[in-house]
Amino acid sequence: MKPRHDHRSEDCRAISALLQRVGDKWTVLVVTTLGKGPMRFSELRYAIGGISQKMLTTTLRSLERDGFATRTVFPTIPPRVDYELTNLGRELLVPVTALSEWARANTERINKARARFDATVK
Repeated sequence: MKPRHDHRSEDCRAISALLQRVGDKWTVLVVTTLGKGPMRFSELRYAIGGISQKMLTTTLRSLERDGFATRTVFPTIPPRVDYELTNLGRELLVPVTALSEWARANTERINKARARFDATVK
């Protein structure tokens, strides 16, 4: 008899959704950049490079929604807005940094493997 409620499939969906959010290119870059400390939007965009204003805004909002980053508005003229990792965001920084370092260390090996594979598939 098949169980009515499969907790494993719920876990898989939850994990998949979370990995989709935190594993995308821009999230990884924003989290690692904010790992250096609080930054203004323009500083963050400049430090990342290649990210559009819209994509940075979307990524920051998602990070805020998920509890990984905070947005602080300072009542100055013009208003100043800083973004910063929360405690949860700093915890996320650990595996994200490890994955980034692993990717850097293994890029050449991966490129060689791809070249070998592509040469056999022609």
